[in-house]
Amino acid sequence: MKTSQRIVVIGGVACGPKAAARARRRDPSASITIIDEGSLVSYATCGLPYYVSGAVAKRSALLVRSVADFKNVASIDVLLQTRAEAIDRSAHRVHLVSAATGQTSTLEYDKLVIATGSGPVLPNIEGRQLGGIFSVKDVANADAILAWVTTAGVKKAVVVGAGLVGIEMAEVLMTRGLEVTVVEALGRLLPGALDEEISAILARQLGRKGLTLRLNERVLEFEGDEGRVRRVVTAGGTLDADIVIVAIGVRPNVALARAAGLSLGATGGIAVNEMLQTSDPDIYAGGDCVENTHLVSGAKVLAPMGSTANKHGRVIGTNVTGGRETFPGVLGTTVVKALDYHIGRTGLGEEAARAAGFDVVTALVPGSDRVTYYPGAHDILLKVIADARTGRLLGGQGMGRGDLVKRIDVLAAAITFGGTVDALANVDLGYAPPYNTPLDPLHSAANVVRNKMAGMAEGVTPAQVKAKLDAGEDFVLLDVRSQKEWGTWRLETPQVCLIPQDQLQQRLGELPKDKPIVTTCRAGARAYQAALALKGAGFRRVQFAEGSLIAWPYDCFGGERESI
Repeated sequence: MKTSQRIVVIGGVACGPKAAARARRRDPSASITIIDEGSLVSYATCGLPYYVSGAVAKRSALLVRSVADFKNVASIDVLLQTRAEAIDRSAHRVHLVSAATGQTSTLEYDKLVIATGSGPVLPNIEGRQLGGIFSVKDVANADAILAWVTTAGVKKAVVVGAGLVGIEMAEVLMTRGLEVTVVEALGRLLPGALDEEISAILARQLGRKGLTLRLNERVLEFEGDEGRVRRVVTAGGTLDADIVIVAIGVRPNVALARAAGLSLGATGGIAVNEMLQTSDPDIYAGGDCVENTHLVSGAKVLAPMGSTANKHGRVIGTNVTGGRETFPGVLGTTVVKALDYHIGRTGLGEEAARAAGFDVVTALVPGSDRVTYYPGAHDILLKVIADARTGRLLGGQGMGRGDLVKRIDVLAAAITFGGTVDALANVDLGYAPPYNTPLDPLHSAANVVRNKMAGMAEGVTPAQVKAKLDAGEDFVLLDVRSQKEWGTWRLETPQVCLIPQDQLQQRLGELPKDKPIVTTCRAGARAYQAALALKGAGFRRVQFAEGSLIAWPYDCFGGERESI
Protein backbone atom coordinates (compact mmCIF):
# COMPACT_ATOMS: atom_id res chain seq x y z
CA MET A 1 0.00 0.00 0.00
CA LYS A 2 1.32 3.45 -0.92
CA THR A 3 2.18 5.57 2.11
CA SER A 4 1.34 9.27 2.24
CA GLN A 5 4.15 11.68 1.40
CA ARG A 6 5.85 13.41 4.33
CA ILE A 7 6.44 17.14 3.73
CA VAL A 8 8.30 19.13 6.38
CA VAL A 9 8.48 22.93 6.21
CA ILE A 10 11.06 24.84 8.26
CA GLY A 11 9.88 28.43 8.68
CA GLY A 12 6.41 29.66 9.55
CA VAL A 13 6.08 33.29 8.44
CA ALA A 14 5.33 33.76 4.71
CA CYS A 15 6.92 31.34 2.25
CA GLY A 16 6.65 28.29 4.52
CA PRO A 17 2.91 28.52 5.30
CA LYS A 18 2.16 29.35 1.65
CA ALA A 19 4.09 26.28 0.51
CA ALA A 20 2.30 24.10 3.05
CA ALA A 21 -1.15 25.40 2.12
CA ARG A 22 -0.49 24.94 -1.60
CA ALA A 23 0.85 21.42 -1.02
CA ARG A 24 -2.30 20.51 0.92
CA ARG A 25 -4.56 21.72 -1.87
CA ARG A 26 -2.67 19.55 -4.35
CA ASP A 27 -2.26 16.48 -2.16
CA PRO A 28 -5.05 15.88 0.37
CA SER A 29 -3.32 12.80 1.77
CA ALA A 30 0.16 14.20 2.45
CA SER A 31 1.51 14.51 5.98
CA ILE A 32 2.52 18.18 6.30
CA THR A 33 4.30 19.76 9.27
CA ILE A 34 5.47 23.37 9.75
CA ILE A 35 8.28 24.04 12.22
CA ASP A 36 9.13 27.49 13.59
CA GLU A 37 11.16 28.60 16.58
CA GLY A 38 8.88 31.58 17.24
CA SER A 39 5.58 31.67 19.10
CA LEU A 40 3.42 32.72 16.13
CA VAL A 41 2.80 31.36 12.66
CA SER A 42 1.79 33.03 9.40
CA TYR A 43 1.91 36.71 10.29
CA ALA A 44 2.45 39.88 8.27
CA THR A 45 5.96 41.17 8.98
CA CYS A 46 5.49 43.95 6.41
CA GLY A 47 2.71 45.35 8.60
CA LEU A 48 4.85 45.66 11.74
CA PRO A 49 5.72 49.37 11.30
CA TYR A 50 2.05 50.23 10.84
CA TYR A 51 1.16 48.33 14.00
CA VAL A 52 3.72 50.39 15.91
CA SER A 53 2.37 53.62 14.39
CA GLY A 54 -1.20 52.79 15.34
CA ALA A 55 -2.45 52.67 11.75
CA VAL A 56 -3.09 48.96 12.39
CA ALA A 57 -4.97 49.17 15.65
CA LYS A 58 -5.03 45.50 16.64
CA ARG A 59 -2.06 43.16 16.88
CA SER A 60 -4.34 40.30 15.86
CA ALA A 61 -4.86 41.93 12.44
CA LEU A 62 -1.28 40.93 11.55
CA LEU A 63 -1.95 37.24 12.21
CA VAL A 64 -3.03 35.59 8.98
CA ARG A 65 -3.75 32.06 10.23
CA SER A 66 -3.51 30.41 13.63
CA VAL A 67 -2.18 26.99 14.62
CA ALA A 68 -5.78 25.86 15.06
CA ASP A 69 -6.68 27.09 11.56
CA PHE A 70 -3.86 25.08 10.02
CA LYS A 71 -4.84 21.97 11.94
CA ASN A 72 -8.62 22.14 11.73
CA VAL A 73 -9.04 23.56 8.23
CA ALA A 74 -6.02 22.17 6.35
CA SER A 75 -4.86 19.22 8.50
CA ILE A 76 -1.39 20.78 8.74
CA ASP A 77 0.55 20.29 11.97
CA VAL A 78 2.44 23.32 13.33
CA LEU A 79 5.26 22.98 15.87
CA LEU A 80 6.04 26.40 17.37
CA GLN A 81 8.93 27.28 19.68
CA THR A 82 10.73 24.43 18.00
CA ARG A 83 14.15 24.90 16.45
CA ALA A 84 15.40 22.84 13.51
CA GLU A 85 18.85 22.01 14.83
CA ALA A 86 20.22 19.98 11.92
CA ILE A 87 19.26 18.26 8.68
CA ASP A 88 20.42 14.68 8.09
CA ARG A 89 20.11 14.52 4.33
CA SER A 90 21.11 10.89 3.96
CA ALA A 91 18.46 9.76 6.45
CA HIS A 92 15.90 12.34 5.30
CA ARG A 93 15.51 13.49 8.89
CA VAL A 94 15.35 16.84 10.70
CA HIS A 95 16.67 17.08 14.26
CA LEU A 96 14.54 19.31 16.48
CA VAL A 97 14.93 21.04 19.84
CA SER A 98 12.08 22.45 21.94
CA ALA A 99 12.81 26.05 22.92
CA ALA A 100 10.61 25.64 25.99
CA THR A 101 11.94 22.35 27.41
CA GLY A 102 15.18 21.64 25.56
CA GLN A 103 13.79 18.24 24.61
CA THR A 104 15.14 16.79 21.36
CA SER A 105 13.25 14.88 18.69
CA THR A 106 13.42 14.01 15.01
CA LEU A 107 11.04 14.33 12.10
CA GLU A 108 11.41 12.36 8.88
CA TYR A 109 10.63 13.82 5.47
CA ASP A 110 10.27 12.87 1.84
CA LYS A 111 10.37 16.50 0.76
CA LEU A 112 11.83 19.29 2.87
CA VAL A 113 11.19 23.04 2.51
CA ILE A 114 13.61 25.60 3.96
CA ALA A 115 11.95 28.99 4.48
CA THR A 116 14.14 30.39 7.24
CA GLY A 117 13.88 33.98 6.05
CA SER A 118 16.37 36.69 6.95
CA GLY A 119 17.52 38.52 10.05
CA PRO A 120 18.45 42.14 10.66
CA VAL A 121 22.09 43.16 10.34
CA LEU A 122 23.28 44.58 13.65
CA PRO A 123 26.31 46.87 13.97
CA ASN A 124 29.21 45.52 15.99
CA ILE A 125 29.84 48.73 17.92
CA GLU A 126 30.08 49.78 21.54
CA GLY A 127 26.81 50.13 23.42
CA ARG A 128 24.67 48.02 21.11
CA GLN A 129 23.23 46.07 24.10
CA LEU A 130 21.71 49.16 25.76
CA GLY A 131 17.98 49.22 26.33
CA GLY A 132 15.99 51.20 23.80
CA ILE A 133 17.97 49.97 20.78
CA PHE A 134 15.77 47.89 18.50
CA SER A 135 15.64 46.28 15.09
CA VAL A 136 12.37 45.38 13.36
CA LYS A 137 12.00 41.63 12.89
CA ASP A 138 8.87 40.07 14.42
CA VAL A 139 5.66 40.73 16.34
CA ALA A 140 7.28 40.41 19.76
CA ASN A 141 9.91 42.92 18.69
CA ALA A 142 7.20 45.31 17.46
CA ASP A 143 5.42 44.95 20.81
CA ALA A 144 8.64 45.98 22.58
CA ILE A 145 9.11 49.04 20.33
CA LEU A 146 5.50 50.10 20.88
CA ALA A 147 5.86 49.78 24.65
CA TRP A 148 9.06 51.83 24.60
CA VAL A 149 7.82 54.70 22.43
CA THR A 150 4.70 55.10 24.55
CA THR A 151 6.76 55.40 27.74
CA ALA A 152 6.82 58.85 29.32
CA GLY A 153 9.90 60.89 28.48
CA VAL A 154 10.66 59.28 25.11
CA LYS A 155 10.89 62.29 22.80
CA LYS A 156 13.91 61.89 20.51
CA ALA A 157 14.58 59.04 18.12
CA VAL A 158 17.48 58.10 15.89
CA VAL A 159 16.99 55.73 12.98
CA VAL A 160 20.21 54.15 11.74
CA GLY A 161 19.83 53.37 8.05
CA ALA A 162 17.78 55.06 5.32
CA GLY A 163 16.58 51.94 3.52
CA LEU A 164 12.99 50.74 3.30
CA VAL A 165 12.56 49.80 6.95
CA GLY A 166 14.44 52.88 8.12
CA ILE A 167 12.20 55.22 6.14
CA GLU A 168 9.06 53.40 7.29
CA MET A 169 10.13 53.55 10.94
CA ALA A 170 11.05 57.23 10.65
CA GLU A 171 7.47 57.91 9.57
CA VAL A 172 6.16 55.72 12.40
CA LEU A 173 8.12 57.60 15.04
CA MET A 174 7.17 61.01 13.65
CA THR A 175 3.54 59.89 13.67
CA ARG A 176 4.02 59.08 17.35
CA GLY A 177 5.16 62.68 17.93
CA LEU A 178 8.90 62.06 18.32
CA GLU A 179 11.72 64.20 16.93
CA VAL A 180 13.41 61.91 14.42
CA THR A 181 16.89 61.91 12.91
CA VAL A 182 17.90 59.43 10.22
CA VAL A 183 21.61 58.59 9.98
CA GLU A 184 22.80 56.98 6.73
CA ALA A 185 26.38 55.98 5.96
CA LEU A 186 25.83 56.39 2.22
CA GLY A 187 25.09 59.64 0.45
CA ARG A 188 21.37 59.35 -0.23
CA LEU A 189 18.03 58.09 1.00
CA LEU A 190 17.00 54.61 -0.13
CA PRO A 191 20.46 54.06 -1.62
CA GLY A 192 19.64 50.53 -2.74
CA ALA A 193 16.48 51.61 -4.52
CA LEU A 194 16.72 55.14 -5.91
CA ASP A 195 19.04 57.04 -8.21
CA GLU A 196 20.32 60.44 -7.12
CA GLU A 197 17.73 62.53 -8.99
CA ILE A 198 14.78 60.93 -7.17
CA SER A 199 16.51 60.43 -3.83
CA ALA A 200 17.69 64.04 -3.60
CA ILE A 201 14.27 65.58 -4.15
CA LEU A 202 12.76 63.08 -1.68
CA ALA A 203 15.35 64.06 0.94
CA ARG A 204 14.53 67.73 0.47
CA GLN A 205 10.82 67.19 0.80
CA LEU A 206 11.08 64.98 3.89
CA GLY A 207 13.42 67.54 5.44
CA ARG A 208 10.78 70.21 4.93
CA LYS A 209 8.32 67.95 6.77
CA GLY A 210 10.56 67.94 9.84
CA LEU A 211 12.71 64.84 9.36
CA THR A 212 16.38 65.52 10.17
CA LEU A 213 18.76 63.75 7.79
CA ARG A 214 22.43 62.99 8.42
CA LEU A 215 23.73 61.51 5.16
CA ASN A 216 27.30 60.33 4.53
CA GLU A 217 27.60 59.80 8.27
CA ARG A 218 28.56 56.59 10.05
CA VAL A 219 27.48 55.60 13.57
CA LEU A 220 30.48 55.00 15.84
CA GLU A 221 28.98 54.26 19.26
CA PHE A 222 25.85 54.18 21.40
CA GLU A 223 26.09 55.85 24.80
CA GLY A 224 23.74 55.57 27.75
CA ASP A 225 23.24 55.29 31.46
CA GLU A 226 21.11 53.18 33.78
CA GLY A 227 21.11 50.51 31.09
CA ARG A 228 19.33 52.55 28.41
CA VAL A 229 20.47 54.46 25.37
CA ARG A 230 20.84 58.24 25.67
CA ARG A 231 23.07 59.28 22.76
CA VAL A 232 24.24 58.14 19.33
CA VAL A 233 27.82 59.09 18.46
CA THR A 234 28.47 59.51 14.75
CA ALA A 235 31.41 60.66 12.68
CA GLY A 236 29.69 64.05 12.55
CA GLY A 237 28.84 64.54 16.21
CA THR A 238 26.58 63.32 19.01
CA LEU A 239 22.80 62.98 18.80
CA ASP A 240 20.48 62.75 21.79
CA ALA A 241 18.31 59.64 21.60
CA ASP A 242 15.65 58.09 23.81
CA ILE A 243 15.13 55.28 21.31
CA VAL A 244 17.21 53.94 18.41
CA ILE A 245 15.98 51.85 15.50
CA VAL A 246 18.73 49.98 13.66
CA ALA A 247 17.70 49.32 10.06
CA ILE A 248 20.91 48.80 8.08
CA GLY A 249 19.68 45.82 6.14
CA VAL A 250 18.95 42.12 6.45
CA ARG A 251 20.98 38.98 5.91
CA PRO A 252 19.60 35.59 4.73
CA ASN A 253 19.35 32.97 7.46
CA VAL A 254 21.34 30.14 5.89
CA ALA A 255 23.18 28.56 8.84
CA LEU A 256 20.99 25.44 8.77
CA ALA A 257 21.37 25.02 5.00
CA ARG A 258 25.13 25.61 5.15
CA ALA A 259 25.57 23.05 7.92
CA ALA A 260 23.61 20.54 5.83
CA GLY A 261 26.05 21.01 2.95
CA LEU A 262 23.60 22.75 0.60
CA SER A 263 25.11 25.07 -2.01
CA LEU A 264 25.06 28.80 -1.34
CA GLY A 265 25.28 31.47 -4.02
CA ALA A 266 27.60 34.44 -4.37
CA THR A 267 24.96 36.66 -2.72
CA GLY A 268 25.07 34.58 0.45
CA GLY A 269 21.61 33.16 -0.17
CA ILE A 270 20.79 29.51 -0.78
CA ALA A 271 21.33 28.57 -4.43
CA VAL A 272 18.16 27.24 -6.09
CA ASN A 273 17.11 26.37 -9.63
CA GLU A 274 14.00 27.63 -11.45
CA MET A 275 11.89 25.11 -9.55
CA LEU A 276 13.31 26.48 -6.26
CA GLN A 277 15.11 23.21 -5.72
CA THR A 278 18.38 23.31 -3.80
CA SER A 279 21.49 21.27 -4.60
CA ASP A 280 19.66 18.38 -2.92
CA PRO A 281 16.71 17.40 -5.18
CA ASP A 282 14.52 16.55 -2.17
CA ILE A 283 15.03 19.92 -0.50
CA TYR A 284 13.41 23.13 -1.72
CA ALA A 285 13.98 26.66 -0.43
CA GLY A 286 12.28 30.01 -0.84
CA GLY A 287 11.70 33.46 0.61
CA ASP A 288 14.35 35.78 1.99
CA CYS A 289 16.91 33.00 2.48
CA VAL A 290 17.40 32.24 -1.24
CA GLU A 291 18.95 34.12 -4.12
CA ASN A 292 16.93 35.04 -7.20
CA THR A 293 17.65 35.83 -10.83
CA HIS A 294 17.15 39.44 -11.90
CA LEU A 295 14.92 39.44 -14.96
CA VAL A 296 16.77 42.29 -16.70
CA SER A 297 20.45 41.80 -15.85
CA GLY A 298 20.39 38.04 -15.28
CA ALA A 299 22.47 38.57 -12.13
CA LYS A 300 21.83 36.72 -8.89
CA VAL A 301 20.21 38.98 -6.29
CA LEU A 302 18.52 38.81 -2.91
CA ALA A 303 14.86 39.84 -2.79
CA PRO A 304 13.70 40.03 0.85
CA MET A 305 10.07 40.88 0.12
CA GLY A 306 6.87 39.31 1.40
CA SER A 307 5.46 39.36 -2.13
CA THR A 308 8.36 37.31 -3.46
CA ALA A 309 8.18 34.90 -0.52
CA ASN A 310 4.52 34.15 -1.22
CA LYS A 311 5.19 33.53 -4.91
CA HIS A 312 8.02 31.19 -3.93
CA GLY A 313 5.71 29.34 -1.55
CA ARG A 314 3.18 28.60 -4.24
CA VAL A 315 5.82 27.29 -6.63
CA ILE A 316 7.37 25.12 -3.93
CA GLY A 317 3.99 23.77 -2.78
CA THR A 318 3.29 22.74 -6.36
CA ASN A 319 6.65 21.07 -6.89
CA VAL A 320 6.87 19.10 -3.64
CA THR A 321 3.61 17.45 -4.68
CA GLY A 322 4.81 16.35 -8.10
CA GLY A 323 4.40 19.54 -10.15
CA ARG A 324 7.01 21.24 -12.32
CA GLU A 325 6.26 24.93 -11.93
CA THR A 326 9.10 27.44 -12.34
CA PHE A 327 9.85 30.83 -10.83
CA PRO A 328 11.45 33.07 -13.48
CA GLY A 329 12.98 35.75 -11.26
CA VAL A 330 12.45 39.25 -9.89
CA LEU A 331 12.68 42.89 -10.88
CA GLY A 332 13.33 44.18 -7.38
CA THR A 333 10.04 46.08 -7.46
CA THR A 334 9.76 48.11 -4.29
CA VAL A 335 7.24 50.64 -3.02
CA VAL A 336 7.23 52.51 0.26
CA LYS A 337 5.32 55.33 1.93
CA ALA A 338 7.11 58.18 3.70
CA LEU A 339 4.82 60.76 5.30
CA ASP A 340 2.83 62.28 2.41
CA TYR A 341 5.06 60.77 -0.25
CA HIS A 342 4.85 57.56 -2.24
CA ILE A 343 8.12 56.10 -3.52
CA GLY A 344 8.75 53.20 -5.86
CA ARG A 345 11.19 51.51 -8.20
CA THR A 346 11.37 48.49 -10.47
CA GLY A 347 14.02 46.93 -12.68
CA LEU A 348 17.52 48.36 -12.85
CA GLY A 349 18.69 51.76 -11.70
CA GLU A 350 20.85 53.79 -14.07
CA GLU A 351 24.18 52.77 -12.53
CA ALA A 352 23.24 49.09 -12.40
CA ALA A 353 22.04 49.21 -16.00
CA ARG A 354 25.35 50.63 -17.16
CA ALA A 355 27.25 48.04 -15.11
CA ALA A 356 25.19 45.32 -16.83
CA GLY A 357 26.46 46.53 -20.21
CA PHE A 358 23.44 48.41 -21.51
CA ASP A 359 23.72 51.63 -23.54
CA VAL A 360 21.57 53.64 -21.17
CA VAL A 361 19.17 56.45 -22.00
CA THR A 362 16.93 57.98 -19.35
CA ALA A 363 14.11 60.46 -18.91
CA LEU A 364 13.25 62.47 -15.80
CA VAL A 365 9.68 63.72 -16.07
CA PRO A 366 7.36 65.41 -13.57
CA GLY A 367 3.66 65.07 -14.13
CA SER A 368 0.27 65.13 -12.46
CA ASP A 369 -1.40 61.92 -11.32
CA ARG A 370 -4.71 63.21 -12.71
CA VAL A 371 -5.90 66.28 -14.57
CA THR A 372 -5.05 69.39 -12.59
CA TYR A 373 -8.58 70.78 -12.71
CA TYR A 374 -9.92 67.75 -10.82
CA PRO A 375 -9.76 68.03 -7.01
CA GLY A 376 -6.94 66.16 -5.32
CA ALA A 377 -4.44 66.20 -8.17
CA HIS A 378 -0.81 65.88 -7.08
CA ASP A 379 2.54 65.86 -8.84
CA ILE A 380 4.77 62.85 -9.23
CA LEU A 381 8.35 62.64 -10.51
CA LEU A 382 9.24 59.69 -12.74
CA LYS A 383 12.52 58.38 -14.08
CA VAL A 384 12.45 55.80 -16.88
CA ILE A 385 15.56 53.89 -17.93
CA ALA A 386 15.93 52.18 -21.31
CA ASP A 387 18.48 50.67 -23.67
CA ALA A 388 19.38 53.23 -26.36
CA ARG A 389 20.17 50.54 -28.92
CA THR A 390 16.87 48.68 -28.76
CA GLY A 391 14.47 50.87 -26.79
CA ARG A 392 14.00 48.02 -24.32
CA LEU A 393 12.71 49.17 -20.93
CA LEU A 394 15.23 48.43 -18.18
CA GLY A 395 13.83 50.11 -15.09
CA GLY A 396 11.97 52.99 -13.57
CA GLN A 397 11.50 54.82 -10.29
CA GLY A 398 9.79 57.83 -8.85
CA MET A 399 8.26 59.69 -5.94
CA GLY A 400 5.54 62.17 -5.19
CA ARG A 401 2.34 62.84 -3.30
CA GLY A 402 0.28 61.57 -6.21
CA ASP A 403 -0.51 58.00 -7.26
CA LEU A 404 2.99 56.82 -8.08
CA VAL A 405 2.58 53.12 -7.33
CA LYS A 406 0.29 52.29 -10.23
CA ARG A 407 2.90 53.74 -12.62
CA ILE A 408 5.57 51.51 -11.06
CA ASP A 409 3.27 48.51 -11.46
CA VAL A 410 2.67 49.33 -15.14
CA LEU A 411 6.42 49.59 -15.66
CA ALA A 412 7.01 46.29 -13.87
CA ALA A 413 4.52 44.55 -16.14
CA ALA A 414 5.98 46.16 -19.26
CA ILE A 415 9.55 45.20 -18.33
CA THR A 416 8.51 41.64 -17.46
CA PHE A 417 7.01 41.18 -20.91
CA GLY A 418 10.00 42.68 -22.70
CA GLY A 419 8.36 46.02 -23.45
CA THR A 420 10.01 48.93 -25.25
CA VAL A 421 9.60 52.69 -24.97
CA ASP A 422 7.68 52.61 -28.26
CA ALA A 423 5.16 50.22 -26.74
CA LEU A 424 4.99 52.16 -23.49
CA ALA A 425 4.35 55.43 -25.33
CA ASN A 426 1.20 53.93 -26.83
CA VAL A 427 -0.04 51.55 -24.15
CA ASP A 428 -3.79 51.94 -23.74
CA LEU A 429 -4.10 53.10 -20.13
CA GLY A 430 -7.38 54.05 -18.51
CA TYR A 431 -8.27 57.73 -18.63
CA ALA A 432 -10.90 59.80 -16.88
CA PRO A 433 -10.26 63.06 -15.01
CA PRO A 434 -10.49 61.51 -11.50
CA TYR A 435 -7.86 58.91 -12.38
CA ASN A 436 -5.36 60.12 -14.93
CA THR A 437 -4.30 62.67 -17.52
CA PRO A 438 -4.95 62.10 -21.25
CA LEU A 439 -1.25 61.34 -21.64
CA ASP A 440 -0.05 59.58 -18.51
CA PRO A 441 3.32 60.64 -17.07
CA LEU A 442 4.58 57.26 -18.27
CA HIS A 443 3.61 58.17 -21.82
CA SER A 444 5.49 61.46 -21.47
CA ALA A 445 8.59 59.75 -20.07
CA ALA A 446 8.58 57.21 -22.89
CA ASN A 447 8.29 59.99 -25.45
CA VAL A 448 11.21 61.90 -23.92
CA VAL A 449 13.34 58.77 -24.24
CA ARG A 450 12.22 58.32 -27.85
CA ASN A 451 13.04 61.96 -28.63
CA LYS A 452 16.50 61.51 -27.16
CA MET A 453 17.07 58.33 -29.15
CA ALA A 454 16.03 60.20 -32.29
CA GLY A 455 18.57 62.96 -31.54
CA MET A 456 15.94 65.67 -31.30
CA ALA A 457 17.20 67.10 -28.02
CA GLU A 458 19.74 66.51 -25.29
CA GLY A 459 18.77 66.52 -21.62
CA VAL A 460 20.81 67.36 -18.56
CA THR A 461 19.99 66.25 -14.99
CA PRO A 462 19.58 68.56 -11.98
CA ALA A 463 22.87 67.22 -10.57
CA GLN A 464 24.67 68.03 -13.81
CA VAL A 465 23.27 71.57 -13.87
CA LYS A 466 24.27 72.03 -10.22
CA ALA A 467 27.80 70.83 -11.02
CA LYS A 468 28.06 73.42 -13.80
CA LEU A 469 26.89 76.15 -11.44
CA ASP A 470 29.26 75.07 -8.67
CA ALA A 471 32.16 75.07 -11.12
CA GLY A 472 31.31 78.60 -12.22
CA GLU A 473 30.95 77.56 -15.86
CA ASP A 474 30.16 80.27 -18.36
CA PHE A 475 26.79 79.22 -19.76
CA VAL A 476 23.23 80.54 -19.93
CA LEU A 477 20.52 78.95 -17.82
CA LEU A 478 17.50 80.12 -19.78
CA ASP A 479 14.25 80.20 -17.82
CA VAL A 480 11.28 80.32 -20.20
CA ARG A 481 8.50 80.64 -17.64
CA SER A 482 6.29 83.69 -17.38
CA GLN A 483 7.26 86.85 -15.53
CA LYS A 484 4.63 86.02 -12.90
CA GLU A 485 6.11 82.56 -12.28
CA TRP A 486 9.59 84.05 -12.10
CA GLY A 487 8.47 86.56 -9.50
CA THR A 488 7.04 83.78 -7.33
CA TRP A 489 10.06 81.43 -7.26
CA ARG A 490 13.28 81.18 -9.22
CA LEU A 491 16.92 80.13 -9.21
CA GLU A 492 19.15 82.99 -8.15
CA THR A 493 22.51 82.59 -9.85
CA PRO A 494 24.40 84.80 -12.35
CA GLN A 495 23.94 82.32 -15.20
CA VAL A 496 20.14 82.64 -15.14
CA CYS A 497 18.33 84.58 -17.85
CA LEU A 498 14.54 85.00 -18.07
CA ILE A 499 12.91 85.08 -21.49
CA PRO A 500 9.30 83.87 -21.37
CA GLN A 501 8.49 81.25 -23.97
CA ASP A 502 6.02 83.46 -25.84
CA GLN A 503 8.76 86.08 -26.31
CA LEU A 504 11.59 83.75 -27.25
CA GLN A 505 11.37 84.09 -31.04
CA GLN A 506 11.41 87.89 -30.83
CA ARG A 507 14.33 87.98 -28.36
CA LEU A 508 16.71 85.40 -29.83
CA GLY A 509 19.24 88.17 -30.42
CA GLU A 510 19.70 88.54 -26.66
CA LEU A 511 21.21 85.06 -26.42
CA PRO A 512 24.88 84.35 -27.25
CA LYS A 513 25.47 81.70 -29.88
CA ASP A 514 28.99 81.06 -28.62
CA LYS A 515 27.95 79.84 -25.16
CA PRO A 516 26.21 76.66 -23.99
CA ILE A 517 22.55 77.15 -23.15
CA VAL A 518 20.48 75.06 -20.77
CA THR A 519 16.75 75.72 -20.95
CA THR A 520 14.51 75.33 -17.92
CA CYS A 521 10.91 75.93 -16.86
CA ARG A 522 8.63 74.55 -14.16
CA ALA A 523 8.42 70.89 -15.18
CA GLY A 524 10.38 70.46 -18.41
CA ALA A 525 7.91 70.56 -21.30
CA ARG A 526 8.47 74.24 -22.14
CA ALA A 527 12.21 73.81 -21.64
CA TYR A 528 12.22 71.00 -24.21
CA GLN A 529 10.21 73.08 -26.69
CA ALA A 530 12.55 76.04 -26.17
CA ALA A 531 15.59 73.83 -26.79
CA LEU A 532 14.09 72.70 -30.11
CA ALA A 533 13.33 76.30 -31.06
CA LEU A 534 16.89 77.38 -30.30
CA LYS A 535 18.35 74.50 -32.32
CA GLY A 536 16.07 75.46 -35.19
CA ALA A 537 17.37 79.03 -34.98
CA GLY A 538 20.98 77.93 -35.32
CA PHE A 539 22.04 77.53 -31.71
CA ARG A 540 24.14 74.37 -31.50
CA ARG A 541 25.10 73.93 -27.85
CA VAL A 542 21.66 73.57 -26.33
CA GLN A 543 20.37 71.22 -23.62
CA PHE A 544 17.14 71.15 -21.65
CA ALA A 545 16.97 70.66 -17.89
CA GLU A 546 15.11 67.43 -17.23
CA GLY A 547 12.46 67.82 -14.58
CA SER A 548 13.40 71.50 -14.59
CA LEU A 549 12.78 73.54 -11.43
CA ILE A 550 10.20 71.25 -9.87
CA ALA A 551 12.80 68.47 -9.74
CA TRP A 552 15.55 70.77 -8.45
CA PRO A 553 16.57 69.46 -4.98
CA TYR A 554 19.12 72.11 -4.06
CA ASP A 555 19.10 75.53 -2.47
CA CYS A 556 19.77 78.93 -4.15
CA PHE A 557 16.09 79.65 -4.67
CA GLY A 558 14.43 83.01 -4.38
CA GLY A 559 10.77 83.39 -3.53
CA GLU A 560 8.31 80.80 -2.22
CA ARG A 561 9.38 77.51 -3.69
CA GLU A 562 6.80 75.20 -5.27
CA SER A 563 6.93 71.58 -4.12
CA ILE A 564 6.32 68.35 -5.95
